[in-house]
Amino acid sequence: MKLYDILEETYFALSANKGRSALTILGIVIGISSVIAMLAIGQGAQSSINSSVQAIGSNLIIIMPGAQRGPGMFVSGGRGTAKSLTLDDASAIAAEVSNVKAIAPEVSGRYQVTAKGQNTNTQIIGTVPAYTGVRNVTIDSGSFITDQNNQSSAKVAVIGPTVRDDLFGTGADPVGQMIKINKMEFKIVGMTKTKGGSGMGSQDDMIFIPISTAQKYLSGNEYVSTISVTAASSETSKTVQADVTQLLLSRHHISDPTLADFSTLNQADIAATASNIAQIFTILLGSVAGISLVVGGIGIMNMMLTNVTERTREIGLRKAIGAKRGDISSQFLSEAVALTFAGGIIGVALGWSVSYGINYFGLIQTSVSLFSILLAFGVAAAIGIVFGYYPAYRAARLNPIEALRFE
Repeated sequence: MKLYDILEETYFALSANKGRSALTILGIVIGISSVIAMLAIGQGAQSSINSSVQAIGSNLIIIMPGAQRGPGMFVSGGRGTAKSLTLDDASAIAAEVSNVKAIAPEVSGRYQVTAKGQNTNTQIIGTVPAYTGVRNVTIDSGSFITDQNNQSSAKVAVIGPTVRDDLFGTGADPVGQMIKINKMEFKIVGMTKTKGGSGMGSQDDMIFIPISTAQKYLSGNEYVSTISVTAASSETSKTVQADVTQLLLSRHHISDPTLADFSTLNQADIAATASNIAQIFTILLGSVAGISLVVGGIGIMNMMLTNVTERTREIGLRKAIGAKRGDISSQFLSEAVALTFAGGIIGVALGWSVSYGINYFGLIQTSVSLFSILLAFGVAAAIGIVFGYYPAYRAARLNPIEALRFE
């Protein structure tokens, strides 16, 4: 049987039941578009997480107070409330650890902030001038905290654009304005550039003040919440992390590393962990969406089995005039594959459109890759062949005499 004849027969067979064919194709369309959209959301989330990790700084090592629960574990007890790091620790790291490019101790906490009848609850970061280099913070207007501000414990503040919008309105110039943090007046001396991101960790929703001011008026003690260290290069990052750990163990008179009252995080480790989580998330989304593809394949099998039953006499007649088993099976298999490919083409277009729409309207960042399109289309083609094989095999095995007698 020639290819042209198979394609012509396939067209007429599917056209004879337009409604049934359309509903079968719809199942494949939903399956493929769901897979592409879900993978796009997962890959977009992975890109967003990686960008967020890179935005916090380059070659960064973060030191936090809190007793570790086990060697090599990221989670430590008492983090956020533990008090074991001081400014002297930061000074010792800067003086004694080699390959340290910059260091920025921090005192952080959430406080109520008011201005001109407006209020917001945001993160207050007490820090030093080096913070801008360590955490990739850029000033949009005004200036950042200076050494003089820290020496005098000045009540000055640098705010993020989200804080500006909440307190003064979008587009307003906040430099020179007064705000109250924990009922104390601070003068705004600068505003940072927008970095993006959302949630409690967004640097756009932060206020920066001198670390001496934060210790004197907010925390009321000499301890720091975090010490951020920038290594000279990515190659020396691990070495700097190990040297910092050894120095602090010595300063805190701790001989057993498992009993350390602090923990260190390397940016590369953070990025790797976040990337693994995002990959698992992407696989989960793709797997859930893949279920609809299997359901669509079952729909194809159901339709083809129905076709075999309805066309039993036709099959018997064709076999009686010389059609071979291969001709019959090829005919029904080609119909199943045609349904799948039609649904695949429409599904790819719909999936890409949905992903683009989600990204365009700013709902979630998405990223459609060629791999996801080829994967979805390849799985759909395989489903068409697998689920179309049994009906085709059954049609080819029909006895021509019994088929002609079928009512």
